[in-house]
Amino acid sequence: MKNAAIVLAGGQGKRMKSERPKVLCNVLGEPMLEWVLTACESSEIEDICVIKGWHGEMLDEYISARRSQANIVTVLQEDQLGTGHAVMQAKDYLEQFTDSSVLILNGDAPFIDAATIKDALEFHTEHDCSVTVVTARLENPSGYGRIIRTDTGISGIIEHKDCAPYQLAINEVNSGCYWFKTCDLLEVLGEITNNNAQGEYYLTDCIELLISKGKTADAYMSRNPSVALGANDRRSLLALNDVARSEIICKHLDNGIEFCCTDGVSIGNTVTIGQGTVIHSGVILRGNTTIGENCVIGNNCILENTTVGNNVNLNNVQAYDSTIDDDVKIGPFVQLRPNSHIKRGVKIGDFVEIKNSTIGEYTAVAHLTYIGDSDVGANVNFGCGVVTVNYNGDKKFRTTIGDNAFIGCNTNLVAPVRIGKGAYTGAGSTITKDIPDNALAVERGKEHIKEGYALSKLHNRIEKYEQIKKENEEQESEGGKK
Repeated sequence: MKNAAIVLAGGQGKRMKSERPKVLCNVLGEPMLEWVLTACESSEIEDICVIKGWHGEMLDEYISARRSQANIVTVLQEDQLGTGHAVMQAKDYLEQFTDSSVLILNGDAPFIDAATIKDALEFHTEHDCSVTVVTARLENPSGYGRIIRTDTGISGIIEHKDCAPYQLAINEVNSGCYWFKTCDLLEVLGEITNNNAQGEYYLTDCIELLISKGKTADAYMSRNPSVALGANDRRSLLALNDVARSEIICKHLDNGIEFCCTDGVSIGNTVTIGQGTVIHSGVILRGNTTIGENCVIGNNCILENTTVGNNVNLNNVQAYDSTIDDDVKIGPFVQLRPNSHIKRGVKIGDFVEIKNSTIGEYTAVAHLTYIGDSDVGANVNFGCGVVTVNYNGDKKFRTTIGDNAFIGCNTNLVAPVRIGKGAYTGAGSTITKDIPDNALAVERGKEHIKEGYALSKLHNRIEKYEQIKKENEEQESEGGKK
């Protein structure tokens, strides 16, 4: 039996004041929709239908670009007439799963998790429910639909605006996540009406309709207290970010990660960190970033989709789609652009940029250097100001540097070029031809000295300086008189 999921993502989110659909607004650098889709995939749901609305093409583009473990399709909801109306648009999709159950959840409630989805399904199956509502207890339930429990399950969900005063005191709320027997859902979906304060078709009305037909409805309370939290405006989106940031940091603390200061620290939901690693302030870790054990991630580092080995020390480093092996020290003020591989024991100093390059073991790149589209061997030494000139205005070319080479200060390596093993370049050289192993290449123009050349230019500069100095002194004198 193959279960499916429907993600409600058609809301315009006007209060977000964004040109993007609300579900593409970010929590810790990832769209809220991504959190929901990841939770579905992690709970082994293989078929997902996303209900899109305003600017639905953006959702299509996002979904087609992500690496998905599931089969994801989209269905358009042209008019936003409520959650029930949204699910109606997926009627044809639901008819493919009449022998199983369907999970329905909100794309703007990012904290749904795989454990809750699986546990709720187990509860749903064991109790032979037509519908199981995933619930949570909130200290402040304002704005959420209240769960009306009975001795045998639940009798329904009352939306906040439709609650009687005594019902507003209930703090068990609807998370917006449900497991339905698909055939039972299809039986009542067309019977719901918009006879309510909002004039919308509520999916929650399906519960009372199923109960009226003698079906079983119950609620599973999640152990995740944040499962019901969602965002309708920028303030609530910021609150979600704060909740997620705090919960993820606490998770890493429990796993043996040390935080010197959490100011400005933001760690994505899919980031993994090894024991004994220390995180300093201002660190941002995003995407599929993995950090090994006993590392020091210094102030203001940004790592995105980057793998870091053990015993690595980073200080003010930005790294994207790169790999850093064990025992590497980098920084401060270093950028690793995509497809960079820094091998074991490498040392990289300040103001260095590396792009689409491999830096061999125990190589030293001291400072003020650009290495792009290059393959660098082991134990190479780069002097200050080295540049691999990889672009001729039309195409990019690679530079190859052999083991144990020594690249002198302010050397320009004009690709395509190969520096042999153990070869040296003299400081200030522009290298355009391959250098054999163990050779020295020096390329400098002949120095010419013209006596007295600078005197006339120097005289003009001195006159200009004296004039500016005089004008400034006069202005200061006039200001004093006033």
